[in-house]
Amino acid sequence: MDLPEFAIEARGLVKTYAATKTTPEMQALRGIDLAIPRGSIFGLLGPNGAGKSTFINILAGLCQKTSGSVAIWGRDIDRTPRDARAAIGVVPQEIAADPFFTPFEALEVAAGMYAVPKAERRSLELLTALGLADKAKAYVRQLSGGMKRRLMVAKAMVHNPPVLILDEPTAGVDVELRKQLWNYVLELNRKGVTIVLTTHYLEEAQELCDQIAIINRGQVVACEPTTTLLRRMDTRLVLVTVEEPLATAPPLPGFETKLTKSGGFSVSYRTGHSTVEQVLAAIRAAGLHIKDISTEDPDLEDVFVSLTYASAEGV
Repeated sequence: MDLPEFAIEARGLVKTYAATKTTPEMQALRGIDLAIPRGSIFGLLGPNGAGKSTFINILAGLCQKTSGSVAIWGRDIDRTPRDARAAIGVVPQEIAADPFFTPFEALEVAAGMYAVPKAERRSLELLTALGLADKAKAYVRQLSGGMKRRLMVAKAMVHNPPVLILDEPTAGVDVELRKQLWNYVLELNRKGVTIVLTTHYLEEAQELCDQIAIINRGQVVACEPTTTLLRRMDTRLVLVTVEEPLATAPPLPGFETKLTKSGGFSVSYRTGHSTVEQVLAAIRAAGLHIKDISTEDPDLEDVFVSLTYASAEGV
């Protein structure tokens, strides 16, 4: 079979939860169209309740879609469900590991569930790669939260899937363990594994992802290369330090100003309408003496807030 162009492809994906005695009918996904390129690190972002978990649960076979189509590694989840599931590894938000197994035993059981022959199992190799070799024979209940989360990554990789979904993988993980986890994930990606990442740490997504989709209220509100997405914001900040700290932000006609903690202020301007020189001219006209100045470009958090807030307002 030829390698597919897209690791995951969803077309017109809808999920509607039926009404119950206590809750009304809810449409969690409203016609999702997503094509995740093979070999990419793809960010799937959105506020709580946006539909990310529902989308992942459909991919993992834990939730039945209402309509639309989904293919994983070119395998339709309706026509060839077993092949589609075999092509994906999912690291869920919740830590699910038997506390009375050792990490090695947990991986062996997981490999057995995927019918991986004993001669082809890589349990110790995976534990070593994730810094858990010295805990191979300890009980899972003795592991720290960060270690358990890394064990979940190892469990998702026992059948060597070409697609790995990481659902909030670094939640509750300290900085050093997070770095170790990302080093392993990046190495997997270099070997050809497609990574799909959901995270609330937007700086991680900005740094790691080639492409990002933002989902809000069950719809895709943006899906672009990360650099293109960041260019959506045409707002820029000028951070100004003055000779004498200020008690209030100075009014500058045509610009929005805010006081900073240091007693300086920031000036927000639209790059399509104004220039830094015009900002400086307005500051000088106000009689302020500049001690230092710097500029700040928008980051993914600015874009995320702008898109999710705007789409929520339109509902």
